[in-house]
Amino acid sequence: MSDQTTQDFKPFNVELWKYDGHAGALIPLLQSAQDTYGYVSEKAIDYISHVTGIPAADIYGVVTFYAQFRTRPLGKNIIKICNGTACHVNGSKMVYDTIQDELNITYDETTEDGNFSLLSVACIGCCSLAPVITVNGETFGRLEANKLRKIIRDFKRRAKQADEKTTAGVQ
Repeated sequence: MSDQTTQDFKPFNVELWKYDGHAGALIPLLQSAQDTYGYVSEKAIDYISHVTGIPAADIYGVVTFYAQFRTRPLGKNIIKICNGTACHVNGSKMVYDTIQDELNITYDETTEDGNFSLLSVACIGCCSLAPVITVNGETFGRLEANKLRKIIRDFKRRAKQADEKTTAGVQ
């Protein structure tokens, strides 16, 4: 393993050695990698394999088995759709269909441009506002298709502006 790879995982290293040699340490190591980097990368899997001696293929099998782990980074804007009882009864399916139509992604996916990820959550805790979503922690409730399209398009516009600023700053 190169010194560059070791340097890439310096913040992760501290967490990794906390579990060194303990049986059942794989899940906490994967959680630590995801907490540190936002997802479990191929590089993190290789590093955990190198340190623990567990084959990378076995680690990948664990990562893909458990829904809590992501193998790709989340988008810049995280949309969470509440699928609790109140939201389900009041239209979370319409919310999902509308977002899917606007962004062309399904649950646990990220748009090609990396600007949006869509997640399903059991309950946001705003039942009186059902159906509800959050975007980057901001809550939007009493959603109807037209209102939701306006919200999503506003975030798309902001993301485009941010991308243009970044591009302009690079040139």
